[in-house]
Amino acid sequence: MALAALGLLAALALMLGVWLASLAYRDASLVDRFWGAGFVLLVWVYWLGAGSPAAGLVAVLAVSLWGGRLSLYLSWRNWGHGEDYRYQEMRRTHGERFALVSLGTVFLLQGLIMWLVAMPLLPASGVEGPVLFWLLAGLLLWAVGFAWETIGDWQMARFKADPANKGQVMDRGLWRYCRHPNYFGEIVLWWGFYLMAVAAGGWWTIFGPALMTFLLMRVSGVALLEKKLNETRPAYRDYVERTNALLPAPPRR
Repeated sequence: MALAALGLLAALALMLGVWLASLAYRDASLVDRFWGAGFVLLVWVYWLGAGSPAAGLVAVLAVSLWGGRLSLYLSWRNWGHGEDYRYQEMRRTHGERFALVSLGTVFLLQGLIMWLVAMPLLPASGVEGPVLFWLLAGLLLWAVGFAWETIGDWQMARFKADPANKGQVMDRGLWRYCRHPNYFGEIVLWWGFYLMAVAAGGWWTIFGPALMTFLLMRVSGVALLEKKLNETRPAYRDYVERTNALLPAPPRR
């Protein structure tokens, strides 16, 4: 548990540093750009702390590729767009108290959630011995989720880059089969990480992917985004009627 405690300290220290940067730039959205990078930090802390076992590199490299891509993509997507509307609303609500409020309710809270979600990475990065089946199963599931999330983000970026699509609803490519392919991919890859944890006896870390699934479905992902889209784009309601939220399936007539 000492290594898990070290991971918690690393996650909170990262978020504290990002919070200080957000004060300098007056942009709490920086926290979103470091979400993926935080998991990269944690998996390397766990792997090095476990003695750098060779089999653990499967999880380390998978997390590094996913988390690095996510942080770079969000930084590129949000560059020059200012603070996200969610944090602007918080800033208006709390006024001068926003700095301290955001430290607890945005930055440190995300650090804690990151640590809990990442718990499967603790056993997965320290795995040793003949566990080829679970590692390959986890790697396969991770690859499916990673590809789905990456392709979905790329298709949405191309869609938004075309001025003719302004105000329109994206319902092409992977977005034809579910309304949130990026979230679906992220959920799938986290269950892949869990299978890697099972390879090292980490079956008890199931709360990590379960928490990520719950957050993306009910809190910060699907629920929050759909509330905004339903309010701003009337055509989105038709899209909802014919398209599943997360589980890919042919569109309904």
